[in-house]
Amino acid sequence: MLTLEKLAAIVAARANAAAQASYTRALLDKGARHCARKFGEEAVEFIVAASAEDDGAVTAEAADVLYHLLVALAARGVALADVMAELERRTAQGGHAEKAARPA
Repeated sequence: MLTLEKLAAIVAARANAAAQASYTRALLDKGARHCARKFGEEAVEFIVAASAEDDGAVTAEAADVLYHLLVALAARGVALADVMAELERRTAQGGHAEKAARPA
């Protein structure tokens, strides 16, 4: 089964390919801002699919969101492990308590 860690490793490997051969490399060559915008576009497409209650489209758009999130993280040099560590830190307490503890 593909995990986020495995997908992040695939993104990292494809980042080293030529842009002509790798969509990931082509995205990264356009910079972090472009990658962030592409992630945002995919997130909106997910919202539309989820609102329409089309499970097939929700699944496809969720996959796009996860992929483009990992590309955007790579473009910024942020490791998935750092995001997962932050999630682990946050789940050490309940959601309401964690949110209340955030700086204003």
